[in-house]
Amino acid sequence: MTTPAASPATSPFRFFDLHVVRATALTPSMIRVVFGGDDVSRMASAGRDQRIKLFLPSPGHDAPAVPRDVADPDRYTAWRSLDPSTRGVMRTYTIRELRTSPAELTVDFAVHGDEGPASRWALRATVGDRVGVLAPVVEDNVAYEFRPPVDTDWVLLTADASALPAVAGILGHLPPTMPVRAWIEVPTPADHQPLPAGLDSAITWLTTPATTTEAIRAAALPAGVPYAWVAGESSTVKSVRRHLVRDRGIPRTRVQFSGYWRNGTSEDHLMQTEEAA
Repeated sequence: MTTPAASPATSPFRFFDLHVVRATALTPSMIRVVFGGDDVSRMASAGRDQRIKLFLPSPGHDAPAVPRDVADPDRYTAWRSLDPSTRGVMRTYTIRELRTSPAELTVDFAVHGDEGPASRWALRATVGDRVGVLAPVVEDNVAYEFRPPVDTDWVLLTADASALPAVAGILGHLPPTMPVRAWIEVPTPADHQPLPAGLDSAITWLTTPATTTEAIRAAALPAGVPYAWVAGESSTVKSVRRHLVRDRGIPRTRVQFSGYWRNGTSEDHLMQTEEAA
């Protein structure tokens, strides 16, 4: 591996006005939306689990209101100061693909019916629908978490549907010789999808009532120095991390974990209370 363990300095981000180019159902629980716009070619991505902020129109509006020309540390405060009835609905997503020819941004949405504004929007997305995106303009930026140290011998990944696009990005970023063990929990077997795979990649798909922690506990893991990336629903993330650190003896510093969402709590509530999932 050539990826440094240290985090890079904060890199610049900017707002982009985008529109839907096409929307396709990948599986019963995943919608792929491709965005275009005049400045998409200025976007950058580190690959991996590269995050962006997506701004959807508030009800009754055809474009989101977003704070423009605001310094990086003040963007969130500026967004919250906008009129709640008109400001864009902000959600965090992973770049699934960023293309240059043609210049397009692809985002995969985990959908769950009309529960939540982003799911509702993705299920109804049509060509020309307008959104705003806060995205990096340099590849080396702070908005991604997958940073395996140079001495990593193998990688462990866990995710649910919300983190599946990030897993796909990570797998596409890794060298083909890196051993990978991945567990992905999705609602039904119909939600399995093709993923990039190296020479020694083992991907285990899980559906209810199977649990990620139980599946990992029963698995034989490779020898050598691991790096674990754990993302999805927060209680599952905590359970997996606890098992890896306490039971498997993996150092905490080699387990990157992210709660993408919390069961029973909306992202709006988490933002209002300034909590992390």
